Amino acid sequence: MAKPTTIQIKLEATDGSGHFYVAKKNPRTKPEKMEVNKYNPKTRKHVKYVEKKIK
Repeated sequence: MAKPTTIQIKLEATDGSGHFYVAKKNPRTKPEKMEVNKYNPKTRKHVKYVEKKIK
């Protein structure tokens, strides 16, 4: 069975609220760590989310 091309990653908020999103990423086309501005419902603001590994 072939290995899937996408992996699941955790996008964690940098403001320390503890909120995170789970996303998919293709490491062959995007080998660098993801950084995305997304909405944080806990603080009700847009903040930067950075990629972390899912444990």
